[in-house]
Amino acid sequence: MKLLVSKDADLFNPESVKEVIARQETWTARKWQAVKAYSAFARLFGLNWTPPRYKPVQKLPFIPTEEEIDQLIAGCSRQMATFLQLLKETGARCGEAFNLKWTDVDLVNNTVRITPEKSSNPRIFKISNKLATMLANLPKNSLKVFSYKDKFYLRKAFLKQRKRVAFKLGNPRILQIHFHTFRHWKATTEYYKTKDILHVMQLLGHKNIKNTLIYTQLVNVNENEYICKVAKTLQEATQLIEAGFEYVTDMDGYKLFRKRK
Repeated sequence: MKLLVSKDADLFNPESVKEVIARQETWTARKWQAVKAYSAFARLFGLNWTPPRYKPVQKLPFIPTEEEIDQLIAGCSRQMATFLQLLKETGARCGEAFNLKWTDVDLVNNTVRITPEKSSNPRIFKISNKLATMLANLPKNSLKVFSYKDKFYLRKAFLKQRKRVAFKLGNPRILQIHFHTFRHWKATTEYYKTKDILHVMQLLGHKNIKNTLIYTQLVNVNENEYICKVAKTLQEATQLIEAGFEYVTDMDGYKLFRKRK
């Protein structure tokens, strides 16, 4: 209820609170959240409160390119890069990844188990060899995988490192990437590849498909733009498949792979 913390507001005077919320120079969504929070406060203390109506405007989330995501990951510290790679591969929420324990990680079978937030469903994911190696190289000093004191310090470290990477690469779009952006990106790319909304719903742990349908609007319209790679050896082919490339054909003894941009 940060919106309501003001010397001008009397929390036990609903009309005063209503006036303070109305004066806030902020997004409608923030005002809507403040009304929702104060409504709970009013019920708790038996206050007579007629909440004002604020309807948040729904906006489509920003979806970066995979190259931009990978550049951000590569430019971060070892622990932050591992955290972001986990978000990229699983689409987990920030809090779900933050609470990951070593007992949730199976480096023999390359899987991680996600304990859900917000009444979602639990999930298990197969992770890449790259992420498995990154996890294995982290110190195991506690029950939790990531040693940040709390999510405030996690976000503070992320914002600092993100700013540095964006400045170094001269790409302000990277500043639009937040933790939840990785979840949006994962859901969008999975729907783009499979056109299976139920698969995306299961991946995100949603219980209501209405929360998943937004990703049908975010698919890349450049359907004919590909990155092409050539594999000369079995190891190179394996690495391309792990990186999300799909096999196309053989030509002159080489295997051709492609991945949408």
